[in-house]
Amino acid sequence: MNQIRTAEALRPKSFDDIVGQSHLFGKNGVVRKMLASGRVTNMIFYGPPGTGKTTAAEIIARESGMVFHRLNATTASLSDVKDILASTNNVFCTGGILLYIDEIQYFNKKQQQALLEYIEDGRVTLITSTTENPHFYIYNAIISRSSLFEFKPVAPADCAVALRRGVDYLNEETGSKKTASPEVLDYIARITTGDVRHAIVLLENSFFAAEDDITREVVDSFHVRVGNFDDDTHFDLLSCLQKSIRGSDPDAAVFYLAKLLSMGELISVCRRLQVIASEDVGLAYPMAAVVTRSCCESAKELGMPEARIPLAHAAILLATSPKSNSADSAVNAAMADVEEGRGRIVPTHLQSPLFRGYRYPHDYPGHYVRQQYLPDDLKDRQYYHYGDNKMEESARQYAEKIKK
Repeated sequence: MNQIRTAEALRPKSFDDIVGQSHLFGKNGVVRKMLASGRVTNMIFYGPPGTGKTTAAEIIARESGMVFHRLNATTASLSDVKDILASTNNVFCTGGILLYIDEIQYFNKKQQQALLEYIEDGRVTLITSTTENPHFYIYNAIISRSSLFEFKPVAPADCAVALRRGVDYLNEETGSKKTASPEVLDYIARITTGDVRHAIVLLENSFFAAEDDITREVVDSFHVRVGNFDDDTHFDLLSCLQKSIRGSDPDAAVFYLAKLLSMGELISVCRRLQVIASEDVGLAYPMAAVVTRSCCESAKELGMPEARIPLAHAAILLATSPKSNSADSAVNAAMADVEEGRGRIVPTHLQSPLFRGYRYPHDYPGHYVRQQYLPDDLKDRQYYHYGDNKMEESARQYAEKIKK
C-alpha cells in the first residue's frame, strides 16, 4: 500500500479531527473562533514538522469557501504564484483565493517582498508555514501583515488517537484484524516526539511487518534511535549546555554542544546560546550578545559540519566571560509589577510634547537632570541592581558621578 495514499486518507477533514493544537482549533481555539466570525486573515504557521500546518490550511480554505492552491517554496518560484493568479482570473469564486506556501523560509527576501503586491491588493489570502523561527526567516513586512500561530509538538495521548484511526483504516483496507495495544500506540507516539506524520508512517510499516499483533519489537525494527535521543533528552542536553556555560566550564560546554550538534540540533543550539548571552553573561560583557548572534547567523549560513566552529567560538566565549544576571533579574521584577496591574498611569510630562514639565537632559551639566520617570505608584521601585563585575562597576560609578 502506498504510504502517501494512507497518509492522505488519514488527513483530518475538519477541525474536530485535528489531534493536538487545541489552542488553535479546539472548541475555544483562536483560529476556529476567528473563522466562525467570518474573518480569514493572512497567517503564518510555525512549528515542528508533522503537526498539522498543511492540513489546517486546507480545512480553512474548505470552511471559508475559498479556492485552495498550495506551493512548496523548496521547488516553487514567483512565476508559479503568477500562474495561479492568471489561471483563476476567470474562475467565479465568492470566497476568493487562499494561497498556501509551505516552507517559506526557502524564498529569499526578494521573492518574499514580491508577495506583498498580491497580499495588499486583495487578490489572495496568504497562509505560509515554516519549521523555523519566523522572525529569523520571514520578511518583516509579511509578518506585520499577518497573524502568527504556533503549532506545538503533538502530545503522545493526542497522537495515539490518530494512530488508533490508522490501525482501523489499515485493517479495513487490507481486510485484516491486526491489533495494537494502547501501550504500543503510546510508545510510537512518544518516540516520534510530536510528529504525527512520522508516527503514521512508522505505524504503517509496523502493521505490514506484524503477524497478528503489532508489538514493540516490531516497531523497534523500523525505528533507529540516534544516541537514545528523545524529547526529554533534547531539553536535558540544552539545560546541561546552559548550566555548564553559567558555571564557567568551557570543556563541559563544548562537549554538550558537540552532543547536540551530532543529533541535528543546530537551530535549538543557536536559540539557547543567544539566550545565555543575555541571561547569564549579560551586562558583565555586553558584546558577548553581539558576537554570539554573529556566530549563530554564520553557523546557520554555513550548515553542518562547518557550523560547529562558530558555535564552539560562541560557547567557549560565553563560558569564559564574566557573568551577570542583573538584566534578567531586573526585567523579571518589572514584569511582576506589570502582571499585578501596577504602573497603569504613566507620568504626564513623559507623554506627548504638548504636555509641559519634561526637562531635556542634554540641556543640563553631565547630560543629566533629576526627574520622575516611573509611574507614581512605582516611583521608588528599583529593578536593576549593578552586578559585581568591572563593566557594571564602571556604570555604577558613572551613575553616581552624574547624580551628585
